[in-house]
Amino acid sequence: MAIIINELSRTFGEFLLLPNLTTKDCVVENVDLSAPIVRFKKGVEPSLKLNIPFSSAIMQSVSDNNMAVALAKNGGISFIYCSQPIESQAEMIRKVKKYKAGFVISDSNLTPEHTLADVLELKERTGHSTMAITEDGSPTGKLLGIVTGRDYRITRDPLDKKVKDFMTPDNSLIVGKEGITLSEANDIIWKHKLNSLPIVDEDFNLVYLVFRKDYSEDKDNPNSLLDNQKRYVVGAGINSRDYKERVPALVEAGADILCIDSSEGFSEWQYDTIQWIKQEYNGKVKVGAGNVVERDGFKYLAGAGADFVKVGIGGGSICITREQKGIGRGQASAILDVAAARNEYFEKTGEYVPICSDGGIVLDYHITLALAMGADFVMLGRYFAGFDESPTNKIKHGNGYVKEYWGEGSNRARNWARYDLGGQANLQFEEGVDSYVPYAGKLDDGLRTTLYKIKSTMCNCGTKSIKELQENSRLTIVSSTSLTEGGAHDVILKNQ
Repeated sequence: MAIIINELSRTFGEFLLLPNLTTKDCVVENVDLSAPIVRFKKGVEPSLKLNIPFSSAIMQSVSDNNMAVALAKNGGISFIYCSQPIESQAEMIRKVKKYKAGFVISDSNLTPEHTLADVLELKERTGHSTMAITEDGSPTGKLLGIVTGRDYRITRDPLDKKVKDFMTPDNSLIVGKEGITLSEANDIIWKHKLNSLPIVDEDFNLVYLVFRKDYSEDKDNPNSLLDNQKRYVVGAGINSRDYKERVPALVEAGADILCIDSSEGFSEWQYDTIQWIKQEYNGKVKVGAGNVVERDGFKYLAGAGADFVKVGIGGGSICITREQKGIGRGQASAILDVAAARNEYFEKTGEYVPICSDGGIVLDYHITLALAMGADFVMLGRYFAGFDESPTNKIKHGNGYVKEYWGEGSNRARNWARYDLGGQANLQFEEGVDSYVPYAGKLDDGLRTTLYKIKSTMCNCGTKSIKELQENSRLTIVSSTSLTEGGAHDVILKNQ
């Protein structure tokens, strides 16, 4: 007969944190939210850490290159979605890595014979307002001019106007010579009040562009998650079907870490995928796996070599796996069980394997609960989908705005590989829905508020780091009536 686990399957909404003594040095400014994202040995620093314990979900409606840049600026990481052709996913990775490299290879280039219509089409496609005009339209051709938004007026200039008739020509450009340092380039930019500085070789062929925004972003975003070349860190989702072709392309494009994207990861397919990556790259390429909801699944993937393990099945707001298949577990119970297994694995092997809480988070304080219960970082879909930086449309709805949000298991995404059990290469039934989420504005603003809440709560718990929170927090199970008591009640609210 089936094994029955009598413990209730609990969600984050069934728990509250109890306050501990808040010492005088336990203030928001002193709270450290950094977290490991890859396995490491006892006494050794992990090779990759997050500055904030946030990652965005591996979803078409959440994680593209724009979200990856926005989140990395704040210290977190995005995993670019894999339900797309290999080359287009690799291109998104390249865009993130090139976004803030100091010396940027120009990828918005035209010839003098192109038209204003071509300029506007290129700007719409790339989002870049600065375009290098080269003899052959290549990123390394002879530089003939630069076009920015100040060189034309859409309301007055005809669309068939030639670029050569409104570009800033080469003899009017201030340029840097190849071999110049980034510091010297920035000095020229500031001295001449430029937005960008072309770097050319001795034959005036374009080599790089240096942008003023890269300097200011360094100052404005001190918590940015950067690699050893001061480029933004970015992750990439993979599946257990085409990994032998996809992984090399993503690694070549610059992906810092991979994650197998699956609704259920306790499988031999994930074991084989992890093993191939570890053997092919001799452990240099890091890869997370999942999802699991109990200790056996964690131990299996950790034993396979996973660098982190993702926890959660059916808890996402657009996920209907539990409804369709009857498989899953309340997210709080899943995290507590897997965290205990992670700690046992650490004691036994001396290797710490971080765990990621994926799904089940509705309110900001649920993130703090997930961390207190043992998660090292969280993966969020609905939360990030509402921001300007997500790749979906903003739509007028009633008196406000919403953004589109759909699951990878929906007919819209058609991500059959995420739910693959080795059969036909198609989606037999839906495990996700197509929906809307409230529009949330700019990511910087919303995330700043959420982080402040988390830090404030940690101070109430007398803790200044995630490790301290995990070791010292106290949790209590709440009743349905105490949930009602916790919100506004027995009053008439204004403006309702």
